[in-house]
Amino acid sequence: MTGSSSILWVRLRQDFAGLRVVGDVHGDADAFAAAVAGAQEKRLFVVQLGDLTDRGPDNPGALRLAFAMRQERRGLFILGNHDHKLRRALTGALVRPDPEGLGETLAQLDAAPDGEALKAQAIEEISRAPAWLRLGSWIFVHGGFHPRMLREPSPMDAGAQKPDGLVPRALFGQVTSRMRDDGYPQRLHNWVHRIPSGITVYCGHEMRSLNGRPFVAISAAGGRAVFLDTGAGKGGHLSWIDLPI
Repeated sequence: MTGSSSILWVRLRQDFAGLRVVGDVHGDADAFAAAVAGAQEKRLFVVQLGDLTDRGPDNPGALRLAFAMRQERRGLFILGNHDHKLRRALTGALVRPDPEGLGETLAQLDAAPDGEALKAQAIEEISRAPAWLRLGSWIFVHGGFHPRMLREPSPMDAGAQKPDGLVPRALFGQVTSRMRDDGYPQRLHNWVHRIPSGITVYCGHEMRSLNGRPFVAISAAGGRAVFLDTGAGKGGHLSWIDLPI
């Protein structure tokens, strides 16, 4: 582990009974609130895997919860591609707002009584979100793993910069230049087989589950990838996993 993650690991083992790893929220603030409240009751530190907004009914509420738990030092969120895109839009970059995704998030922020303050806070908080985090034998990342994440820390300003180096893998996983019939990029999962034995990668980004439960893939090298996006805000539900420490 790197210096900053080692310091966090020591604090977590002193102050918490474990971790609660929460999948993509996508504006489902009610489910996210239930996950955070349950974690507090059990003395669990929350690691949310990114994509706080877009699609769901209460994107401002999801942001408020994520920012509060980070400021109170009882949780953090990993940088997701939707979070990165939201920050770009809020800073005036030219992005294409999907009417049901980013467009809906921006409209809800405009209508919120604290919308302007929340936008300013989102710019700051997203800029500081890690693109990946290693804690012991666990890697937490939104989109996809690379072996260098085992020894290299996330850039401090990954959320504020154009994705470079390992950050595109962290945000988007592994994609080709082709598009699927549903309009999304064609995704590859070769990166799963680069997870070494003894390492588990917790990620979101895509719904690989066919039964509503987190999907587990075993790497050829003996590691594991656990995909926690089960469709919150998109017609499915929010999933989380508790890890003792």
